[in-house]
Amino acid sequence: MTALVTPEAQATVAAETVRGRAPKRVRRPRGIDPTRRQQAVNAWIFLLVPVALFVLFTLLPIGIAGVVSFTDYAVVGEAEWVGGENYNRIVSDPFFWIALRNTAWYTLLYVPLGLLVALGTALLLNRSAKTVKLFRTLFYIPVVSSTVATATIWYWLLNPQYGLLNVVLGWFGINGPAWLYDSQWAMIAIVIMSVWAGFGANMMIFLGGLQGVPSDLYEAARLDGANGWQVFRFVTMPSLSRTTFLVSTLLIIGAFQVFDQAYVLTKGGPGNSTITMVYYIYNRGFASLEMGYASALSFVLFAIIIVFSLANARITNRGGRA
Repeated sequence: MTALVTPEAQATVAAETVRGRAPKRVRRPRGIDPTRRQQAVNAWIFLLVPVALFVLFTLLPIGIAGVVSFTDYAVVGEAEWVGGENYNRIVSDPFFWIALRNTAWYTLLYVPLGLLVALGTALLLNRSAKTVKLFRTLFYIPVVSSTVATATIWYWLLNPQYGLLNVVLGWFGINGPAWLYDSQWAMIAIVIMSVWAGFGANMMIFLGGLQGVPSDLYEAARLDGANGWQVFRFVTMPSLSRTTFLVSTLLIIGAFQVFDQAYVLTKGGPGNSTITMVYYIYNRGFASLEMGYASALSFVLFAIIIVFSLANARITNRGGRA
């Protein structure tokens, strides 16, 4: 802590030093430097603003939704307290299990595919050439594009009659599926579109991780006679363990929250094959006006995401220790 020393005290110390005598100990005034006090006040002011916004727009809505989940609130009319009835209803709701199964299937496809595409692209673009920088920008464009706009483009690409994808498959003698109109292929089509739309952001995260790997590790591995695969397995991947955990966690959270693609491309069809958890919550809350039940579904989804995220962290930690 910096204390103020008056000019008179400084002059006294200098005079005593010139005379050859040890200067007398100067008593410093107690208290906090006004400059530091003002800095502390400014810091608290800047901190309180985001904290207040977080409480107002995040914690408060979560708390309200938690209370609503124990009522039969339906927008119109007064809400009545029903206790755990909404949560008991979830267990016997067949559409909940359909939505959960579809979301799990989507997650099982989307997470590993999105991880591999993002990592593979980052490895290819981990160079400083100008053309590589151009491709980085091009691959990132879908991330900042509107989901509705990209979904509309893919709706045309996946059209079974005149869609570009089936036309290209026809050149190789392959009869393309009906994609969005086939219950067996609709979710796969949504996964393909989602990976294309989102891998650019994860690619940039992997690029940041790759550029943080010391070049000495690669040089030492090559001097030891390691080939390309061995360098990737024993140098690159261990160095990217934290980055991989971050990307995989973001992919899991995003997969369980998928909504836009299913809403724009299929509206949950055909045959409920693309009803996801968030899409089902949306239907219950805004189509059926069952806000209490929709809130309960939201908290169940939140718990599922937490469980899978913790499981991913445990698996990643075991892999890192191995």
